[in-house]
Amino acid sequence: MRDTRESRLLLVLLVCVAFALITMDIRGGDDSPLNGSREAAASLFGPIEEGVAGAVDPVANAIAAIRDSGERHDRISELEHENAELRQRLGSESFRDSRLEQLDDLLRTAGAGQYGIVGAQVIGIGAAQGFSWTVTIDAGREDGLTRDMTVLNGDGLVGRVTTVGDSTATVLLANDPSFTVGTRLEGSEELGFATGRGDNELDVQLLNQQADVKVGDRMVTFGSSGNKPFVPGVPVGEVVNVERANGDLTRTVQVRPYVAFTQLDLVGVVVEPPRENPRDSVLPPRPENASGDADRDRTDADEDAGADADEDAGETGGERDAGDTADADGTQDRDGTGDAAADTGTSTVPPLDRRDAVDAGRDPGTGGGTPGEGAAGQDENDQATLE
Repeated sequence: MRDTRESRLLLVLLVCVAFALITMDIRGGDDSPLNGSREAAASLFGPIEEGVAGAVDPVANAIAAIRDSGERHDRISELEHENAELRQRLGSESFRDSRLEQLDDLLRTAGAGQYGIVGAQVIGIGAAQGFSWTVTIDAGREDGLTRDMTVLNGDGLVGRVTTVGDSTATVLLANDPSFTVGTRLEGSEELGFATGRGDNELDVQLLNQQADVKVGDRMVTFGSSGNKPFVPGVPVGEVVNVERANGDLTRTVQVRPYVAFTQLDLVGVVVEPPRENPRDSVLPPRPENASGDADRDRTDADEDAGADADEDAGETGGERDAGDTADADGTQDRDGTGDAAADTGTSTVPPLDRRDAVDAGRDPGTGGGTPGEGAAGQDENDQATLE
C-alpha cells in the first residue's frame, strides 16, 4: 500500500473512530452499547483462538523447555549436592553422638574401678600372624603400652595386649579360643576360668563342683599377680546356661560377655591398676524386675527344696511306723497274747495260780488234749483234794 494522502486520511479516521468507541465503552460501563458487538466477536473468534492455541502451544512449550533445560539441569545438580551434604552432616552427627556415648561409658567404667587408662581406637581387624580373634588399636609404646595389659571398654572386658609397636598394638579378644581369664562370681565369690569359644559365648569352669550358680549370675575378672595381664573387677559377662554336675571336679557354665566383639570402636588400655580391688562395684546396677525375678527364682528353689525334704521325712516316718507295727505284731505272737495284748497296750496279765497253770498245761495249743478233757481233769483234781 502506497503512502498517499488518502491512506493517511483513512488512518486518522480509523484512529478517531477507535478513540470514540473506547470512550463510549468506558462511559457506558456494564451498559455499554458495544457489549453486543463484543459478544458476537467472542462467539466468532473464540473457537479459532482455541484451535490456534492447541496447535501452537506444544511447539512453544518445546522451545521453552529447550531454552530452560540448561538452567533446570544446574538447579537439579545444586539440589543433589545440597542433599548429599545434608546426608553427610546427618551421618557425622550420628557418628559423633555414638562416639560421645562410648567415651562416656568408658570413662564411667574406668572411674568405677579406679583404672588409669589410655584411650585408643580400633583401626584394624585380625592380625598378620594368624587367624585368631584380634584387633589393632592406634596406641602403642609411645603411649606407655606394654605387653599383657588389660583392654576394656564401657561394657566390660575386651581382651589383653599381645604385641606392641611404636604407635599401634595388637589386642587378643576375650572370645578367642586361646584366651583364658580368671573369674569370680558375684556375691558367692566362686572362682573359675573363662575360655573363649570363637563366638558370642564363653565357657567358664567353676572350681567348686557344688557351686550355687544360676542363670543371670554375673562375673568379673579375678585379677592376676602384679595386675598383668588382668586387673581385678572388670565385668566379664552373665550366665546364660548351667550344665548339670556329672561327677567332674569342676562345673561348666556358659557366659554371654557384655562386650560386642564385632562392634568395637573406642577402647581403653589399663596402664595403672586400681589401688584396691573394686570387686563387684564396676558391674552395672541390676534392673528392678531382674532382681525381683532372681529373688522369686531363689524363693521357688527354696520352697522346692523344703517340699522335697518334707516328702523325704514323710516317707521315713511311714517306714518307721510300719517297722514299729511289725515289731508289735511279732511281740504279740511271741507272748501268745494275740489281739488282746495289742488292745490292752501296756497293761500286764495277772499271774496264774497253780490251777491256772495246770489248765494252761493242758491247753490245746500245747498238745494237752481237748477242752473237755481239761475240764474232766480239773474235776478229778478237785475230788482228790476233798478226800
